[in-house]
Amino acid sequence: MLTGEQVIQILDDTVDWYRTLGTQQQNATQPSDLLILFANRQTADKVIGLAFDIARANAELLSSESAAEQSNAEPATADASSPQALTQRQNELDAKRQDVKKQVSAHPELQGELAMLDARKNLLDTMTEFVNSSDPKAAGANNLKAQIDAIAATIPGSGVSTAAGSAAAPSSAPGSPAAAPGATDANKAAPVHSGLWELATTVFKLRSKVDSIEVIDKHTAELAQTFDEISAPPLKQLKAYSARSDALAAQADAAGEGVSKELRGQFDTLAWLFKQTSEILVPLNKEKVLLHQYRHNLGNWRETAERQYHEALAALGIRTAILAGMLAVIFGLAELWRRAVLRFSHEPRRRSQLLLVRTIVLWTVVLAIVGLSFVTEISTFATFAGLLTAGVAVAMQSVLVSVVGYFFLIGKYGIRVGDRIQIGNVVGEVIDIGLVRMHLMELNQTGPLGPTGRVVAFANLIVFQAAGGLFKQIPGVNLAWHENTLTLPVVNDYAALKEKLLAAINGVVGNYSAEISRQTNEIAKTTATTSVTEAAPQVQMHLSNGRMDALIRYPVHLEHAAEIDERVAQAVMKVIATSAAGA
Repeated sequence: MLTGEQVIQILDDTVDWYRTLGTQQQNATQPSDLLILFANRQTADKVIGLAFDIARANAELLSSESAAEQSNAEPATADASSPQALTQRQNELDAKRQDVKKQVSAHPELQGELAMLDARKNLLDTMTEFVNSSDPKAAGANNLKAQIDAIAATIPGSGVSTAAGSAAAPSSAPGSPAAAPGATDANKAAPVHSGLWELATTVFKLRSKVDSIEVIDKHTAELAQTFDEISAPPLKQLKAYSARSDALAAQADAAGEGVSKELRGQFDTLAWLFKQTSEILVPLNKEKVLLHQYRHNLGNWRETAERQYHEALAALGIRTAILAGMLAVIFGLAELWRRAVLRFSHEPRRRSQLLLVRTIVLWTVVLAIVGLSFVTEISTFATFAGLLTAGVAVAMQSVLVSVVGYFFLIGKYGIRVGDRIQIGNVVGEVIDIGLVRMHLMELNQTGPLGPTGRVVAFANLIVFQAAGGLFKQIPGVNLAWHENTLTLPVVNDYAALKEKLLAAINGVVGNYSAEISRQTNEIAKTTATTSVTEAAPQVQMHLSNGRMDALIRYPVHLEHAAEIDERVAQAVMKVIATSAAGA
Protein backbone atom coordinates (compact mmCIF):
# COMPACT_ATOMS: atom_id res chain seq x y z
CA MET A 1 0.00 0.00 0.00
CA LEU A 2 1.26 3.45 -0.94
CA THR A 3 1.37 6.47 1.32
CA GLY A 4 -0.64 9.58 0.52
CA GLU A 5 2.50 11.45 -0.61
CA GLN A 6 3.46 8.63 -2.98
CA VAL A 7 -0.04 8.57 -4.49
CA ILE A 8 0.01 12.32 -5.16
CA GLN A 9 3.53 12.13 -6.64
CA ILE A 10 2.48 9.34 -9.04
CA LEU A 11 -0.59 11.32 -10.11
CA ASP A 12 1.54 14.41 -10.72
CA ASP A 13 3.97 12.43 -12.88
CA THR A 14 1.12 10.85 -14.85
CA VAL A 15 -0.68 14.18 -15.43
CA ASP A 16 2.59 15.80 -16.49
CA TRP A 17 3.15 12.98 -18.98
CA TYR A 18 -0.46 13.24 -20.21
CA ARG A 19 0.05 16.89 -21.10
CA THR A 20 2.74 15.95 -23.64
CA LEU A 21 -0.21 15.31 -25.97
CA GLY A 22 -0.19 19.06 -26.60
CA THR A 23 3.39 18.86 -27.93
CA GLN A 24 2.44 15.88 -30.08
CA GLN A 25 -0.50 17.80 -31.52
CA GLN A 26 1.79 20.67 -32.51
CA ASN A 27 4.10 18.24 -34.33
CA ALA A 28 1.27 16.34 -36.07
CA THR A 29 1.32 18.01 -39.50
CA GLN A 30 0.65 15.06 -41.81
CA PRO A 31 -2.18 12.51 -42.08
CA SER A 32 -0.02 9.71 -40.68
CA ASP A 33 0.93 11.94 -37.74
CA LEU A 34 -2.76 12.57 -36.98
CA LEU A 35 -3.44 8.83 -37.00
CA ILE A 36 -0.70 8.21 -34.45
CA LEU A 37 -1.88 11.19 -32.40
CA PHE A 38 -5.41 9.77 -32.29
CA ALA A 39 -4.15 6.37 -31.11
CA ASN A 40 -1.90 7.95 -28.49
CA ARG A 41 -4.70 10.16 -27.20
CA GLN A 42 -6.97 7.12 -26.73
CA THR A 43 -4.21 5.23 -24.93
CA ALA A 44 -3.30 8.25 -22.79
CA ASP A 45 -6.94 8.65 -21.70
CA LYS A 46 -6.93 5.05 -20.51
CA VAL A 47 -3.58 5.47 -18.73
CA ILE A 48 -4.71 8.59 -16.88
CA GLY A 49 -8.03 6.97 -15.97
CA LEU A 50 -6.32 3.87 -14.56
CA ALA A 51 -3.89 6.07 -12.61
CA PHE A 52 -6.80 7.74 -10.84
CA ASP A 53 -8.43 4.33 -10.26
CA ILE A 54 -5.22 3.20 -8.55
CA ALA A 55 -5.09 6.37 -6.47
CA ARG A 56 -8.73 6.06 -5.37
CA ALA A 57 -8.34 2.36 -4.51
CA ASN A 58 -5.28 3.18 -2.43
CA ALA A 59 -7.17 5.99 -0.68
CA GLU A 60 -10.03 3.58 0.13
CA LEU A 61 -7.53 1.11 1.52
CA LEU A 62 -5.99 3.80 3.74
CA SER A 63 -9.46 4.86 4.92
CA SER A 64 -10.51 1.24 5.66
CA GLU A 65 -7.31 0.62 7.55
CA SER A 66 -7.99 3.68 9.72
CA ALA A 67 -11.55 2.47 10.48
CA ALA A 68 -10.30 -1.02 11.28
CA GLU A 69 -7.78 0.33 13.75
CA GLN A 70 -10.52 2.33 15.50
CA SER A 71 -12.85 -0.65 15.73
CA ASN A 72 -10.09 -2.92 17.03
CA ALA A 73 -9.09 -0.55 19.84
CA GLU A 74 -9.87 -1.79 23.43
CA PRO A 75 -12.86 0.16 24.81
CA ALA A 76 -11.62 -0.20 28.39
CA THR A 77 -8.37 1.55 27.63
CA ALA A 78 -9.81 4.16 25.29
CA ASP A 79 -10.04 7.81 26.29
CA ALA A 80 -13.53 9.09 27.08
CA SER A 81 -13.25 11.58 24.23
CA SER A 82 -11.72 9.10 21.80
CA PRO A 83 -13.64 8.03 18.68
CA GLN A 84 -13.95 4.47 20.10
CA ALA A 85 -15.48 5.63 23.40
CA LEU A 86 -17.86 8.03 21.67
CA THR A 87 -18.97 5.33 19.25
CA GLN A 88 -19.59 2.90 22.14
CA ARG A 89 -21.70 5.46 24.00
CA GLN A 90 -23.63 6.20 20.81
CA ASN A 91 -24.46 2.54 20.46
CA GLU A 92 -25.58 2.31 24.10
CA LEU A 93 -27.81 5.39 23.72
CA ASP A 94 -29.34 4.00 20.53
CA ALA A 95 -30.23 0.72 22.25
CA LYS A 96 -31.69 2.50 25.27
CA ARG A 97 -33.61 4.92 23.05
CA GLN A 98 -35.20 2.05 21.13
CA ASP A 99 -36.34 0.42 24.40
CA VAL A 100 -37.85 3.69 25.64
CA LYS A 101 -39.67 4.27 22.33
CA LYS A 102 -41.31 0.86 22.65
CA GLN A 103 -42.57 1.73 26.16
CA VAL A 104 -43.76 5.31 25.37
CA SER A 105 -47.16 4.18 24.06
CA ALA A 106 -47.95 2.29 27.32
CA HIS A 107 -46.25 4.77 29.67
CA PRO A 108 -46.61 8.39 28.40
CA GLU A 109 -44.53 9.65 31.34
CA LEU A 110 -41.49 8.22 29.55
CA GLN A 111 -41.80 10.90 26.79
CA GLY A 112 -39.55 13.28 28.72
CA GLU A 113 -36.93 10.56 29.12
CA LEU A 114 -37.02 9.95 25.33
CA ALA A 115 -36.49 13.67 24.64
CA MET A 116 -33.50 13.66 26.98
CA LEU A 117 -32.03 10.64 25.21
CA ASP A 118 -32.46 12.41 21.82
CA ALA A 119 -30.66 15.48 23.12
CA ARG A 120 -27.78 13.38 24.47
CA LYS A 121 -27.56 11.50 21.15
CA ASN A 122 -27.39 14.76 19.15
CA LEU A 123 -24.58 15.96 21.37
CA LEU A 124 -22.68 12.70 20.93
CA ASP A 125 -23.22 12.84 17.15
CA THR A 126 -21.72 16.32 16.98
CA MET A 127 -18.78 15.33 19.17
CA THR A 128 -18.19 12.16 17.17
CA GLU A 129 -18.18 14.04 13.87
CA PHE A 130 -15.70 16.56 15.21
CA VAL A 131 -13.43 13.93 16.75
CA ASN A 132 -13.47 11.84 13.55
CA SER A 133 -12.53 14.87 11.47
CA SER A 134 -9.64 15.55 13.87
CA ASP A 135 -8.31 12.00 13.77
CA PRO A 136 -4.95 12.07 11.85
CA LYS A 137 -5.40 8.84 9.90
CA ALA A 138 -9.04 9.43 8.99
CA ALA A 139 -8.34 13.07 8.08
CA GLY A 140 -5.34 11.99 6.00
CA ALA A 141 -7.45 9.52 4.02
CA ASN A 142 -10.18 12.12 3.44
CA ASN A 143 -7.66 14.76 2.40
CA LEU A 144 -6.09 12.31 -0.03
CA LYS A 145 -9.47 11.71 -1.69
CA ALA A 146 -10.04 15.47 -1.95
CA GLN A 147 -6.62 15.99 -3.53
CA ILE A 148 -7.27 13.21 -6.04
CA ASP A 149 -10.56 14.85 -7.05
CA ALA A 150 -8.83 18.25 -7.35
CA ILE A 151 -6.14 16.84 -9.66
CA ALA A 152 -8.81 15.10 -11.75
CA ALA A 153 -10.59 18.44 -12.20
CA THR A 154 -7.47 19.94 -13.86
CA ILE A 155 -7.75 17.63 -16.89
CA PRO A 156 -11.36 17.77 -18.05
CA GLY A 157 -12.37 15.64 -20.99
CA SER A 158 -9.98 12.79 -20.22
CA GLY A 159 -12.62 10.57 -18.57
CA VAL A 160 -10.78 10.30 -15.24
CA SER A 161 -13.92 11.01 -13.23
CA THR A 162 -15.51 7.72 -14.25
CA ALA A 163 -15.75 4.80 -11.82
CA ALA A 164 -13.00 2.28 -11.46
CA GLY A 165 -12.83 -0.11 -14.35
CA SER A 166 -14.43 2.28 -16.83
CA ALA A 167 -11.20 2.36 -18.79
CA ALA A 168 -11.21 -0.24 -21.48
CA ALA A 169 -8.86 -3.15 -21.42
CA PRO A 170 -5.63 -2.89 -23.42
CA SER A 171 -7.03 -5.24 -26.02
CA SER A 172 -9.63 -2.63 -26.98
CA ALA A 173 -7.13 0.23 -27.29
CA PRO A 174 -7.22 1.71 -30.76
CA GLY A 175 -3.46 1.56 -31.07
CA SER A 176 -3.34 -1.16 -33.67
CA PRO A 177 -4.24 1.06 -36.65
CA ALA A 178 -1.22 3.19 -35.87
CA ALA A 179 1.13 0.26 -35.59
CA ALA A 180 2.71 0.85 -38.97
CA PRO A 181 1.50 4.14 -40.45
CA GLY A 182 4.97 5.09 -41.54
CA ALA A 183 5.05 2.26 -44.06
CA THR A 184 2.05 3.66 -45.92
CA ASP A 185 2.94 7.34 -45.68
CA ALA A 186 2.81 8.73 -49.20
CA ASN A 187 3.55 12.35 -48.28
CA LYS A 188 7.01 13.57 -48.93
CA ALA A 189 8.66 15.66 -46.25
CA ALA A 190 9.91 18.18 -48.76
CA PRO A 191 9.28 18.17 -52.52
CA VAL A 192 12.33 18.32 -54.76
CA HIS A 193 11.01 21.47 -56.45
CA SER A 194 10.84 23.34 -53.14
CA GLY A 195 13.08 26.35 -52.68
CA LEU A 196 16.18 26.32 -50.53
CA TRP A 197 14.44 28.39 -47.85
CA GLU A 198 11.50 25.98 -47.62
CA LEU A 199 13.83 22.97 -47.64
CA ALA A 200 15.95 24.41 -44.83
CA THR A 201 12.83 25.26 -42.81
CA THR A 202 11.50 21.72 -43.33
CA VAL A 203 14.80 20.20 -42.18
CA PHE A 204 14.81 22.23 -38.97
CA LYS A 205 11.15 21.44 -38.26
CA LEU A 206 11.65 17.70 -38.80
CA ARG A 207 14.74 17.71 -36.59
CA SER A 208 12.73 19.46 -33.88
CA LYS A 209 9.91 16.89 -34.32
CA VAL A 210 12.32 13.96 -33.91
CA ASP A 211 13.82 15.53 -30.78
CA SER A 212 10.35 16.15 -29.31
CA ILE A 213 9.29 12.54 -29.94
CA GLU A 214 12.47 11.27 -28.27
CA VAL A 215 11.81 13.45 -25.21
CA ILE A 216 8.21 12.17 -24.97
CA ASP A 217 9.39 8.56 -25.36
CA LYS A 218 11.92 9.05 -22.57
CA HIS A 219 9.21 10.52 -20.35
CA THR A 220 6.95 7.56 -21.12
CA ALA A 221 9.72 5.09 -20.28
CA GLU A 222 10.27 6.79 -16.92
CA LEU A 223 6.55 6.61 -16.13
CA ALA A 224 6.44 2.92 -17.08
CA GLN A 225 9.41 2.29 -14.79
CA THR A 226 7.58 4.05 -11.95
CA PHE A 227 4.47 1.88 -12.37
CA ASP A 228 6.64 -1.22 -12.57
CA GLU A 229 8.31 -0.35 -9.26
CA ILE A 230 5.08 0.36 -7.38
CA SER A 231 3.49 -2.86 -8.63
CA ALA A 232 6.02 -5.05 -6.80
CA PRO A 233 4.71 -4.46 -3.21
CA PRO A 234 1.02 -5.22 -4.03
CA LEU A 235 2.08 -8.39 -5.85
CA LYS A 236 4.14 -9.46 -2.86
CA GLN A 237 1.22 -8.66 -0.56
CA LEU A 238 -1.18 -10.78 -2.64
CA LYS A 239 1.20 -13.72 -2.41
CA ALA A 240 1.27 -13.29 1.37
CA TYR A 241 -2.54 -13.18 1.50
CA SER A 242 -2.71 -16.36 -0.59
CA ALA A 243 -0.30 -18.12 1.76
CA ARG A 244 -2.29 -16.93 4.78
CA SER A 245 -5.51 -18.18 3.16
CA ASP A 246 -4.00 -21.62 2.63
CA ALA A 247 -2.91 -21.71 6.25
CA LEU A 248 -6.37 -20.72 7.51
CA ALA A 249 -7.95 -23.36 5.28
CA ALA A 250 -5.71 -25.98 6.83
CA GLN A 251 -6.67 -24.77 10.32
CA ALA A 252 -10.37 -24.88 9.46
CA ASP A 253 -10.08 -28.50 8.35
CA ALA A 254 -8.39 -29.51 11.60
CA ALA A 255 -10.39 -27.29 14.01
CA GLY A 256 -13.68 -28.03 15.66
CA GLU A 257 -16.91 -26.09 15.83
CA GLY A 258 -15.64 -23.85 18.64
CA VAL A 259 -13.19 -21.99 16.43
CA SER A 260 -15.05 -22.02 13.09
CA LYS A 261 -16.70 -18.65 13.75
CA GLU A 262 -13.35 -16.96 14.48
CA LEU A 263 -11.81 -18.50 11.36
CA ARG A 264 -14.76 -17.27 9.30
CA GLY A 265 -14.07 -13.69 10.49
CA GLN A 266 -10.42 -14.00 9.54
CA PHE A 267 -11.40 -15.37 6.13
CA ASP A 268 -13.72 -12.39 5.59
CA THR A 269 -11.03 -9.89 6.54
CA LEU A 270 -8.48 -11.65 4.35
CA ALA A 271 -10.86 -11.70 1.35
CA TRP A 272 -11.57 -8.01 1.76
CA LEU A 273 -7.85 -7.18 1.88
CA PHE A 274 -7.19 -9.38 -1.15
CA LYS A 275 -9.90 -7.60 -3.12
CA GLN A 276 -8.67 -4.13 -2.18
CA THR A 277 -5.10 -4.99 -3.09
CA SER A 278 -6.20 -6.54 -6.39
CA GLU A 279 -7.96 -3.30 -7.31
CA ILE A 280 -4.55 -1.66 -7.12
CA LEU A 281 -2.48 -4.36 -8.84
CA VAL A 282 -4.76 -5.02 -11.84
CA PRO A 283 -4.75 -1.34 -13.05
CA LEU A 284 -0.98 -1.29 -12.57
CA ASN A 285 -0.59 -4.25 -14.96
CA LYS A 286 -2.91 -2.55 -17.44
CA GLU A 287 -0.79 0.60 -17.18
CA LYS A 288 2.35 -1.31 -18.18
CA VAL A 289 0.66 -2.82 -21.23
CA LEU A 290 -0.81 0.51 -22.36
CA LEU A 291 2.47 2.38 -21.93
CA HIS A 292 4.25 -0.33 -23.93
CA GLN A 293 1.75 0.20 -26.77
CA TYR A 294 2.21 3.96 -26.42
CA ARG A 295 5.98 3.66 -26.81
CA HIS A 296 5.48 1.38 -29.80
CA ASN A 297 3.40 4.10 -31.51
CA LEU A 298 6.02 6.70 -30.65
CA GLY A 299 8.72 4.47 -32.13
CA ASN A 300 6.83 4.21 -35.43
CA TRP A 301 6.31 7.96 -35.45
CA ARG A 302 10.00 8.59 -34.76
CA GLU A 303 11.05 6.27 -37.61
CA THR A 304 8.74 8.09 -40.03
CA ALA A 305 9.96 11.52 -38.91
CA GLU A 306 13.62 10.44 -39.14
CA ARG A 307 13.10 9.09 -42.67
CA GLN A 308 11.44 12.33 -43.72
CA TYR A 309 14.25 14.30 -42.06
CA HIS A 310 16.95 12.42 -43.98
CA GLU A 311 15.02 12.83 -47.25
CA ALA A 312 14.66 16.58 -46.68
CA LEU A 313 18.32 16.86 -45.68
CA ALA A 314 19.39 15.00 -48.84
CA ALA A 315 17.16 17.23 -51.00
CA LEU A 316 18.64 20.32 -49.34
CA GLY A 317 22.15 19.03 -49.97
CA ILE A 318 21.39 18.35 -53.64
CA ARG A 319 19.85 21.78 -54.18
CA THR A 320 22.77 23.46 -52.40
CA ALA A 321 25.27 21.52 -54.53
CA ILE A 322 23.39 22.49 -57.72
CA LEU A 323 23.41 26.15 -56.66
CA ALA A 324 27.13 26.01 -55.84
CA GLY A 325 27.84 24.36 -59.20
CA MET A 326 25.87 26.96 -61.14
CA LEU A 327 27.62 29.80 -59.32
CA ALA A 328 30.99 28.19 -59.99
CA VAL A 329 30.16 28.00 -63.71
CA ILE A 330 28.98 31.63 -63.75
CA PHE A 331 32.12 32.89 -62.01
CA GLY A 332 34.25 30.75 -64.32
CA LEU A 333 32.65 32.31 -67.40
CA ALA A 334 33.09 35.76 -65.86
CA GLU A 335 36.79 35.05 -65.37
CA LEU A 336 37.10 33.96 -69.02
CA TRP A 337 35.34 37.18 -70.04
CA ARG A 338 37.82 39.23 -68.00
CA ARG A 339 40.85 37.49 -69.49
CA ALA A 340 39.47 37.88 -73.02
CA VAL A 341 38.97 41.61 -72.46
CA LEU A 342 42.48 42.06 -71.08
CA ARG A 343 43.95 40.12 -74.00
CA PHE A 344 42.03 41.45 -76.99
CA SER A 345 40.95 44.96 -75.92
CA HIS A 346 43.95 47.31 -75.86
CA GLU A 347 42.16 50.65 -75.63
CA PRO A 348 41.92 51.59 -71.92
CA ARG A 349 38.54 53.24 -72.30
CA ARG A 350 37.01 50.32 -74.19
CA ARG A 351 38.55 47.84 -71.76
CA SER A 352 37.08 49.70 -68.79
CA GLN A 353 33.63 49.70 -70.39
CA LEU A 354 33.72 45.95 -71.12
CA LEU A 355 34.86 45.13 -67.61
CA LEU A 356 32.09 47.28 -66.15
CA VAL A 357 29.48 45.51 -68.29
CA ARG A 358 30.98 42.18 -67.16
CA THR A 359 30.57 43.13 -63.50
CA ILE A 360 26.97 44.24 -63.97
CA VAL A 361 26.02 41.10 -65.92
CA LEU A 362 27.81 38.81 -63.44
CA TRP A 363 26.05 40.08 -60.33
CA THR A 364 22.69 40.37 -62.06
CA VAL A 365 22.86 36.70 -63.06
CA VAL A 366 24.12 35.67 -59.61
CA LEU A 367 21.30 37.49 -57.83
CA ALA A 368 18.73 36.02 -60.22
CA ILE A 369 20.00 32.44 -59.70
CA VAL A 370 20.17 32.81 -55.92
CA GLY A 371 16.69 34.38 -55.83
CA LEU A 372 15.20 31.62 -57.96
CA SER A 373 16.89 29.00 -55.78
CA PHE A 374 15.30 30.31 -52.60
CA VAL A 375 11.73 30.62 -53.90
CA THR A 376 9.25 27.78 -54.26
CA GLU A 377 7.15 29.09 -57.15
CA ILE A 378 8.32 31.20 -60.08
CA SER A 379 5.04 33.12 -60.14
CA THR A 380 5.54 34.13 -56.53
CA PHE A 381 9.07 35.26 -57.28
CA ALA A 382 7.94 37.16 -60.38
CA THR A 383 5.23 38.95 -58.40
CA PHE A 384 7.65 39.81 -55.61
CA ALA A 385 10.33 40.92 -58.06
CA GLY A 386 7.82 43.08 -59.94
CA LEU A 387 6.63 44.82 -56.80
CA LEU A 388 10.19 45.27 -55.59
CA THR A 389 11.32 46.67 -58.94
CA ALA A 390 8.41 49.10 -59.05
CA GLY A 391 9.16 50.29 -55.53
CA VAL A 392 12.87 50.72 -56.26
CA ALA A 393 12.13 52.51 -59.53
CA VAL A 394 9.93 55.05 -57.76
CA ALA A 395 12.20 55.53 -54.75
CA MET A 396 15.47 55.72 -56.74
CA GLN A 397 14.28 57.24 -60.00
CA SER A 398 17.06 59.83 -60.21
CA VAL A 399 19.75 57.29 -59.34
CA LEU A 400 18.54 54.83 -61.97
CA VAL A 401 18.35 57.54 -64.65
CA SER A 402 21.90 58.59 -63.72
CA VAL A 403 23.10 55.02 -64.15
CA VAL A 404 21.50 54.86 -67.59
CA GLY A 405 23.02 58.25 -68.41
CA TYR A 406 26.45 56.84 -67.59
CA PHE A 407 26.28 54.54 -70.63
CA PHE A 408 25.34 57.47 -72.86
CA LEU A 409 28.24 59.49 -71.53
CA ILE A 410 30.81 56.80 -72.32
CA GLY A 411 29.48 56.11 -75.83
CA LYS A 412 31.33 56.63 -79.11
CA TYR A 413 31.03 60.41 -79.00
CA GLY A 414 30.87 60.52 -75.22
CA ILE A 415 33.28 62.03 -72.77
CA ARG A 416 36.29 60.60 -71.01
CA VAL A 417 38.67 61.64 -68.28
CA GLY A 418 40.74 64.63 -69.47
CA ASP A 419 38.08 66.05 -71.83
CA ARG A 420 37.16 69.70 -71.56
CA ILE A 421 33.40 70.21 -71.42
CA GLN A 422 30.87 72.88 -70.62
CA ILE A 423 27.67 72.26 -68.68
CA GLY A 424 25.54 75.36 -68.40
CA ASN A 425 27.90 78.14 -67.37
CA VAL A 426 30.54 75.81 -65.97
CA VAL A 427 33.61 74.96 -68.04
CA GLY A 428 35.90 72.30 -66.70
CA GLU A 429 38.08 69.29 -67.31
CA VAL A 430 36.66 65.83 -66.56
CA ILE A 431 38.59 64.16 -63.72
CA ASP A 432 36.21 61.28 -62.90
CA ILE A 433 33.17 59.54 -64.43
CA GLY A 434 31.16 57.35 -62.07
CA LEU A 435 28.00 55.31 -62.49
CA VAL A 436 25.91 58.03 -60.87
CA ARG A 437 27.84 61.27 -61.26
CA MET A 438 30.94 62.86 -62.79
CA HIS A 439 33.39 65.41 -61.44
CA LEU A 440 34.92 68.40 -63.26
CA MET A 441 37.92 70.55 -62.42
CA GLU A 442 36.52 74.04 -63.04
CA LEU A 443 38.54 76.21 -65.45
CA ASN A 444 38.83 80.00 -65.40
CA GLN A 445 36.89 81.76 -68.18
CA THR A 446 37.64 85.42 -67.49
CA GLY A 447 41.44 85.34 -67.30
CA PRO A 448 44.18 83.01 -68.45
CA LEU A 449 42.83 79.49 -68.93
CA GLY A 450 43.54 77.40 -65.85
CA PRO A 451 41.90 75.64 -62.89
CA THR A 452 40.02 77.75 -60.37
CA GLY A 453 40.70 75.21 -57.59
CA ARG A 454 37.11 74.06 -57.36
CA VAL A 455 35.70 70.61 -58.25
CA VAL A 456 32.14 70.54 -59.57
CA ALA A 457 29.95 67.38 -59.45
CA PHE A 458 27.09 66.76 -61.89
CA ALA A 459 24.65 63.81 -61.92
CA ASN A 460 24.85 61.74 -65.10
CA LEU A 461 21.17 62.42 -65.79
CA ILE A 462 22.32 65.78 -67.22
CA VAL A 463 22.44 64.08 -70.64
CA PHE A 464 18.61 63.78 -70.59
CA GLN A 465 18.01 67.42 -69.65
CA ALA A 466 17.43 70.01 -72.38
CA ALA A 467 18.17 73.04 -70.20
CA GLY A 468 21.83 73.95 -69.84
CA GLY A 469 23.16 71.32 -72.24
CA LEU A 470 26.48 69.57 -72.29
CA PHE A 471 29.22 70.83 -74.62
CA LYS A 472 32.31 68.76 -75.24
CA GLN A 473 35.59 70.02 -76.60
CA ILE A 474 36.93 67.59 -79.20
CA PRO A 475 40.10 65.95 -77.83
CA GLY A 476 43.22 67.70 -79.18
CA VAL A 477 41.20 70.76 -80.25
CA ASN A 478 41.45 74.02 -78.27
CA LEU A 479 39.52 76.15 -80.73
CA ALA A 480 36.54 78.30 -79.78
CA TRP A 481 34.55 81.17 -81.29
CA HIS A 482 34.10 84.46 -79.48
CA GLU A 483 31.70 87.18 -80.56
CA ASN A 484 30.90 90.76 -79.58
CA THR A 485 28.29 93.28 -80.68
CA LEU A 486 29.16 97.00 -80.84
CA THR A 487 27.42 100.15 -82.07
CA LEU A 488 29.23 101.89 -84.95
CA PRO A 489 29.59 105.64 -85.27
CA VAL A 490 27.82 107.45 -88.10
CA VAL A 491 30.03 107.37 -91.18
CA ASN A 492 29.50 107.86 -94.89
CA ASP A 493 30.85 104.46 -96.00
CA TYR A 494 30.02 101.52 -93.73
CA ALA A 495 31.42 99.03 -96.24
CA ALA A 496 34.84 100.61 -95.92
CA LEU A 497 34.49 100.53 -92.13
CA LYS A 498 33.64 96.82 -92.30
CA GLU A 499 36.76 96.12 -94.34
CA LYS A 500 38.91 98.02 -91.85
CA LEU A 501 37.41 96.00 -88.96
CA LEU A 502 38.07 92.69 -90.74
CA ALA A 503 41.61 93.71 -91.52
CA ALA A 504 42.25 94.70 -87.89
CA ILE A 505 40.83 91.43 -86.52
CA ASN A 506 42.73 89.34 -89.08
CA GLY A 507 45.87 91.15 -88.06
CA VAL A 508 45.43 89.88 -84.51
CA VAL A 509 44.12 86.38 -85.29
CA GLY A 510 46.64 85.84 -88.06
CA ASN A 511 49.38 85.32 -85.48
CA TYR A 512 47.63 82.07 -84.53
CA SER A 513 46.40 81.08 -87.98
CA ALA A 514 48.62 77.99 -88.30
CA GLU A 515 47.38 76.45 -85.06
CA ILE A 516 43.78 77.42 -85.81
CA SER A 517 43.98 75.86 -89.26
CA ARG A 518 45.40 72.63 -87.87
CA GLN A 519 42.63 72.34 -85.30
CA THR A 520 40.01 73.06 -87.97
CA ASN A 521 41.30 70.14 -89.99
CA GLU A 522 41.26 67.97 -86.85
CA ILE A 523 37.59 68.80 -86.31
CA ALA A 524 36.76 67.81 -89.86
CA LYS A 525 38.68 64.56 -89.48
CA THR A 526 37.13 63.63 -86.08
CA THR A 527 33.54 64.36 -87.03
CA ALA A 528 33.86 62.96 -90.58
CA THR A 529 31.88 65.89 -91.95
CA THR A 530 32.40 68.17 -94.97
CA SER A 531 30.59 71.17 -93.50
CA VAL A 532 33.65 72.38 -91.59
CA THR A 533 35.20 75.46 -93.30
CA GLU A 534 38.31 77.49 -92.64
CA ALA A 535 38.05 79.39 -89.36
CA ALA A 536 38.23 83.11 -90.30
CA PRO A 537 37.02 86.29 -88.58
CA GLN A 538 33.62 87.60 -89.55
CA VAL A 539 31.92 91.01 -89.29
CA GLN A 540 28.16 91.31 -89.87
CA MET A 541 26.33 94.66 -89.84
CA HIS A 542 22.65 95.28 -89.10
CA LEU A 543 20.39 98.17 -88.11
CA SER A 544 19.09 98.41 -84.57
CA ASN A 545 16.94 101.36 -83.45
CA GLY A 546 18.16 103.52 -86.32
CA ARG A 547 21.82 102.85 -85.57
CA MET A 548 24.27 100.53 -87.29
CA ASP A 549 25.55 97.65 -85.17
CA ALA A 550 28.34 95.25 -86.00
CA LEU A 551 28.53 91.60 -84.85
CA ILE A 552 32.17 90.52 -84.64
CA ARG A 553 33.03 86.75 -84.53
CA TYR A 554 36.57 85.38 -84.52
CA PRO A 555 38.26 82.09 -83.61
CA VAL A 556 40.55 81.92 -80.58
CA HIS A 557 43.01 79.43 -79.21
CA LEU A 558 41.70 78.70 -75.75
CA GLU A 559 45.10 78.82 -74.12
CA HIS A 560 45.50 82.41 -75.44
CA ALA A 561 41.82 83.40 -75.42
CA ALA A 562 42.19 86.27 -72.98
CA GLU A 563 45.18 87.70 -74.81
CA ILE A 564 43.42 87.47 -78.21
CA ASP A 565 40.25 89.11 -76.82
CA GLU A 566 42.27 92.01 -75.45
CA ARG A 567 44.19 92.60 -78.67
CA VAL A 568 41.05 92.32 -80.81
CA ALA A 569 39.27 94.84 -78.59
CA GLN A 570 42.16 97.30 -78.91
CA ALA A 571 42.34 96.93 -82.68
CA VAL A 572 38.56 97.35 -83.12
CA MET A 573 38.42 100.44 -80.90
CA LYS A 574 41.30 101.99 -82.80
CA VAL A 575 39.48 101.52 -86.11
CA ILE A 576 36.25 103.01 -84.72
CA ALA A 577 38.07 105.98 -83.23
CA THR A 578 39.81 106.72 -86.54
CA SER A 579 36.56 106.41 -88.50
CA ALA A 580 34.71 108.72 -86.10
CA ALA A 581 37.42 111.37 -86.32
CA GLY A 582 37.42 111.22 -90.16
CA ALA A 583 33.63 111.64 -90.28
